[in-house]
Amino acid sequence: MIRILSTAEVSNEEIFSRNVPLDDVSDIVAGIIENVRQNGDAALFEYTRNFDHADLSELAVSEEEIREAMDQVGEDFLRILKRAASNITKFHEKQKRNSFIINDEPGIVIGQKVIPLERVGLYVPGGTAAYPSTVLMDSIPARIAGCREVVITTPPGSDGSVAPEILAAASVAGVDRIYKVGGAQAVAALAYGTETIKKVDKIVGPGNAFVAEAKKQVFGQVSIDMIAGPSEILVLADEASDPVNVAADLLSQAEHDKNASAVLVTDSMALAKAVQAEIERQLKLLEREEIARASIENNGKIIVADDLKQAVDIANEIAPEHLELCVDDPFDYLDSIKNAGSVFMGRYAAEALGDYLAGPNHTLPTSGTARFFSPLSVDDFVKKSQYTYYSKEAFQGVAEDIAAFARREGLTAHARSAEVRIGEKR
Repeated sequence: MIRILSTAEVSNEEIFSRNVPLDDVSDIVAGIIENVRQNGDAALFEYTRNFDHADLSELAVSEEEIREAMDQVGEDFLRILKRAASNITKFHEKQKRNSFIINDEPGIVIGQKVIPLERVGLYVPGGTAAYPSTVLMDSIPARIAGCREVVITTPPGSDGSVAPEILAAASVAGVDRIYKVGGAQAVAALAYGTETIKKVDKIVGPGNAFVAEAKKQVFGQVSIDMIAGPSEILVLADEASDPVNVAADLLSQAEHDKNASAVLVTDSMALAKAVQAEIERQLKLLEREEIARASIENNGKIIVADDLKQAVDIANEIAPEHLELCVDDPFDYLDSIKNAGSVFMGRYAAEALGDYLAGPNHTLPTSGTARFFSPLSVDDFVKKSQYTYYSKEAFQGVAEDIAAFARREGLTAHARSAEVRIGEKR
């Protein structure tokens, strides 16, 4: 049963604690990465046999497989995929950055170029569930950014197939290639390249502990988006909230993973007790009851605050991946929310809306990193380069200042590089 904690009765340590096992898989992952670096495709086939129990002849998904997937998912689901893709596109188009140029002094031109990354790799989890939503959320911003090539790696089933929903979403999003490989070995292949999979400039997307550790280890060889932990939701609700809705939203994240975190913060003990009972009732209705129940027992909690102001302070301290404001006037609280990956406003903005359809990205910072990380965006798929031009006359006007600055730092060669251009100390 989910715990109820009152801020008046328990310590901050208990309120903010989280029980997440820290299994050290670094040595295992390092060995996998090195094997892929040395043996390429052969290592990928080996790991796919051992871990996914699939004996593949090809790593790449064929055009025929994609066509079959489009037929299998049916027109209704394709319509939903296209609706979601349209909303995601509309939101992320607003994130595009422009290059700029400054030329307001004679002989001086400075500026910044925004350049799309050439090739990016998207990791799409498999295993206990298929995530076509992740395909859309990760690939559409890359396409808007202008990346020349967008590829996906995802683990196959034991029959060697990829879930048709993933393939259909990839087709709708315009992904270039899809490879049947998962785990740390997929990250290694994207980072270093194999005979089949070209190395990429950046790897994005969530995964299990092995994927997260692999992304950490290849960072520097390639860029990554973030190190994603188990999913989180924090619902901030007042006494007028419907306990059925609140419980359903908490369980919507609890069913992801046994280590997921579902937290309610409220100023109402009556709501806390009603939600506690409702969670028990709804757990029995879930197909993934075992996973959701473990999550609730490991990391679920209901925190009863003195008032909503304290509730907001608690939410900011936790810095959740998803934050629901279940109050009548959510925009009154929005400016007070400083740390959250994505905020869901009002009683009808269920977190599932953001997972699938609304448009804002669902690849979000977890484990309190919303204090300094942002949701995945178009910015993740571009880099910036800057440039400087000075005419002879313009440079002569600043050369002495450059030299004086350099000498203050003790860098005389820097100073001379300015002085020689104006005829001094040649």
